[in-house]
Amino acid sequence: MDALSLAIVSQPDVEIAGLLQAHFDLMRATSPAESCHVMAPDDVFNDAAVVMTARQDGALVGIGALKSIDARHGELKSMHTAAAARGKGVASALLCALISQAVVLGHRRLSLETGSMAEFASARALYARHGFVECPPFGDYALDPLSTFMTKDL
Repeated sequence: MDALSLAIVSQPDVEIAGLLQAHFDLMRATSPAESCHVMAPDDVFNDAAVVMTARQDGALVGIGALKSIDARHGELKSMHTAAAARGKGVASALLCALISQAVVLGHRRLSLETGSMAEFASARALYARHGFVECPPFGDYALDPLSTFMTKDL
């Protein structure tokens, strides 16, 4: 098996569009509309500062995006690992690379919103392992019992 290949991408191809759509559909199925803050697939490349993919043996296995809230504060968006690649370090590798990109962009803080339900426990654990801690809502978010907000000083 080839090593995981990470790359910043500037436009979607068919595989990327498909993985973003799978992420969008999963988030919409898991959370009620008023508590679902997933970016629409078409908006990811318009609104994100950085979109990064992970490929294994040429196949797309993960994606993540970094959106700037302001010059010093970034937000992780659209973090998704293909089902067949979960538990193999893809999300961790993407997260580390996106944290590095946040530093390159001059961010001093990186935040995220994820679900508070059991389905999101592994995501919350991943973020905690990488130094993210729970925080109050940030940016335009409001307090929501179905959301967990996390942040990390960079």
